[in-house]
Amino acid sequence: MGGSELPDLKAEFSDVPFGAGTVGMARSQNPDSANSQFFIDLAPADFLNGQYTVVGQLVDGWDVLNAIKKGDEAANGLVDKPDVMVKVTVQE
Repeated sequence: MGGSELPDLKAEFSDVPFGAGTVGMARSQNPDSANSQFFIDLAPADFLNGQYTVVGQLVDGWDVLNAIKKGDEAANGLVDKPDVMVKVTVQE
């Protein structure tokens, strides 16, 4: 849950596939509801292709991505004491 006081973004779906390390904009069921949340795929997620906006791709730190705790699929990935991002660097 989250959001910001800024307006939601209009969907900008691309042909970029969702693979491991892909960064995508989170949204509600409304395609034009992306705002302030994002997700990083831990594995290929073809079911997201054409449905969500790709905003980046992991280029370094694969060991960190692969070490992230995986939650119970039946509980929508819920994890006790989840990992947190302490520092993120964005490169163009």
